[in-house]
Amino acid sequence: MGTRATDGSAGDANYGEIGSSYSRYRRPDPRIAAVIREALGDARTVLNVGAGTGSYEPADREVTAVEPSAAMRAQRPADLPSAVDATAEQLPFADDSFDASMATFSVHQWRDVGAGLCEMRRVTRGPVVILTCDPTRVEEFWLREYAPEILAVEARRYPALEVLAEGLGGNVSCSVVAIPQVCTDGFTEAYYGRPEHLLDAEAQLSCSAWSFVEPAVIARFTQQLTVDLLTGTWDAKHGALRTLPQYEGSLVLVFAEP
Repeated sequence: MGTRATDGSAGDANYGEIGSSYSRYRRPDPRIAAVIREALGDARTVLNVGAGTGSYEPADREVTAVEPSAAMRAQRPADLPSAVDATAEQLPFADDSFDASMATFSVHQWRDVGAGLCEMRRVTRGPVVILTCDPTRVEEFWLREYAPEILAVEARRYPALEVLAEGLGGNVSCSVVAIPQVCTDGFTEAYYGRPEHLLDAEAQLSCSAWSFVEPAVIARFTQQLTVDLLTGTWDAKHGALRTLPQYEGSLVLVFAEP
């Protein structure tokens, strides 16, 4: 549905342009992975929609991955199954094909969220598990002091939790997922206690919302944060985050009953 980018990307971000370093910076964090595995329960067959490079695919299950971007499919490790070239809105599977389905950091990429959720529900016998961010909490992050434009973009892109619940049939629970210190999955809030890492241009690029703001915004952020780190200003305000074991930000797990 809708126009796909040259490499097949079907959302508002072209991973053919921004996804070259994705597999290096967006590595699954084992503590977040454990939350997803628990939510999947005893499902044997699992569909991963918007699978990207394969983050969070459980190795002990029979996983079928769907990923429209050729750049992302090419970065999947050799020990993972090849991904099917398809979109969430048009899944090429029969009704009730899978024990469970999952989508991690994916729903905000879909052109028609309602249609994608309906498709996931159609092909899934058991639970549907979605890792996403609560848009009402995105702008509470300290980055707002430096580049509110970036967080405003992120908040606009993530579907409201009510939209997800409605699309999945209403029998849904949502829970905050704690982000661990030194999180290996480099989304924006993963660096809550390591601000220096957000000065890395490739780390910025792996957080897709950053590609939607003007370069001048990124340059301003980089300059201001660099100064505040050198002068101790950031640490005076937020230094406690450097040793905080986990951060409860906008990351949430949406769980839909069968």
